[in-house]
Amino acid sequence: MQRAGSDSGPYAGEKAMPEISRFFGIIISMYFDEHNPPHFHARYGKDYVAVEIATLRVIEGKFPPRALGLVIEWAAQHRDELMRNWNDARNEQPLSKISPLN
Repeated sequence: MQRAGSDSGPYAGEKAMPEISRFFGIIISMYFDEHNPPHFHARYGKDYVAVEIATLRVIEGKFPPRALGLVIEWAAQHRDELMRNWNDARNEQPLSKISPLN
């Protein structure tokens, strides 16, 4: 199982957020020191969303509709892996890469 590396956020002072998947220009990441509910982050150009894993509901940010549809489709396919990564992040363990959307 491949582990996700750390990449720095795009803004000065932003904490590192390991990238766990990338597809169609969308970057999926998760912070290590995060608040509930369990969620992941997606970036697409200048757009950003946080998506709750259990409900696949956007809890923060805004995305173009087509890109958001791709993120939700991907997350629905990988919900168990996302929860494993969430639990690993909470325990300060390395995160696993997740297959991209095909």
